[in-house]
Amino acid sequence: MAEPDRACPVAAEDVSLAVFDDLAAAATVWRAFEASADCTVFQTFAWHRLWQLHIGDAAGTKAAVVVGRTGGRVLFLLPLAIASGAVARRLVWHASDLCDYNGPLLAPDFAAAVPPKTFGALWQRILDLLAATPGLSFDVAMLKHMPEHIGGQRNPFLDLAVSPSSSNAHYMHIRGPWEQFYRDKRSSATRRHDRAKMKRLAEFGAVRFETANEPCAAEAVLDTLFAQKAASFASRGVANFLTRPGRQAFLRAVAAETSLSGVVHVSNLAVGTRIAAANLGFVFRGRYYHFLASHAGGGVGRFGPGTAHLHHLVDYALQRGCTVFDFTVGDEAYKRDWCDGEERMFDYRAARNARGAAVVAAASIAMRAKRGIKQTPQLWATYVRLRQAAAYLRRGGRQVEFEAAATSGIERSARV
Repeated sequence: MAEPDRACPVAAEDVSLAVFDDLAAAATVWRAFEASADCTVFQTFAWHRLWQLHIGDAAGTKAAVVVGRTGGRVLFLLPLAIASGAVARRLVWHASDLCDYNGPLLAPDFAAAVPPKTFGALWQRILDLLAATPGLSFDVAMLKHMPEHIGGQRNPFLDLAVSPSSSNAHYMHIRGPWEQFYRDKRSSATRRHDRAKMKRLAEFGAVRFETANEPCAAEAVLDTLFAQKAASFASRGVANFLTRPGRQAFLRAVAAETSLSGVVHVSNLAVGTRIAAANLGFVFRGRYYHFLASHAGGGVGRFGPGTAHLHHLVDYALQRGCTVFDFTVGDEAYKRDWCDGEERMFDYRAARNARGAAVVAAASIAMRAKRGIKQTPQLWATYVRLRQAAAYLRRGGRQVEFEAAATSGIERSARV
């Protein structure tokens, strides 16, 4: 069998560019390319189509998908968008508010075809092309939460003038069977503590790990997940991103999407007749993405249903053949107990005019302050206490009985 054509180094002006301002028009090339491209689950066409349907259209966000080709073959696809703002029109990653990783789809040999110096010139061509396309002009480019790597390649956007995001991502390499992995990963004292909590959980009823394989079962688990997250956010004084227009509808649509069958994983830990913990995750190319998780408060919440559920999820990932369990973005302390890998995250901000320059200046100051707080343990602990105290006062001194969950993902209220 003949070897597939491999890309040779090209000049920026030799890459042909096409822009799609409608996702449907880009569907054929996108779906075909994602089958072989380096990307994450958050760059699949289905994810972006559903986001545009449930969130983007209502928000007035316009797709700006850029496809680069060389020698007739697709070299990259950039899922970009134009978002309107009170001050400026922004060039952003499409669906970036609900993507834990934003970035391009790259041909496996992209790095060989486009060296770092070439990408800088190529990116300038892309910016100029978008700005000249009717309906896609913008004042500022604001590309957030970009990982250091895309698949096995270095993210070419790191060759631009990027700055660190407020949080990084964390993952762990996994190997089976689960029982041996668990013994190797956790100390004997931790395992004894986990067993003691499991015994206490069992006093509330039989403990079962369940995958929601039927639509009605998935709906019920998502109902519980959203309710538990709302209680968790309220107890910590965090704004609930799930109450923003279209968010819950989008996640329900993702869970029901037939083209993502085998990718989406909705599960729960049942204790007796109650869902004590819930999860929406994804299995994609040997990686389990621990996207959104919750657990109950009250009596059962004191005995670690979230931890017990996590154990089952890692076991499930191993059974699905995954070699990486990805906790995604967020620097929560519990992740460091599990993870052996860190993915650094970056942001890119560039103005095209004076209005955009003002936005960049304000955003840069805010991001430096935010990162400084989140990356300094004492400052972050103080901020969390103040936030909880403010929430307590807003509730008129009423307690919310909920044990804060150790969940995946960053506090998404701060992502947009």
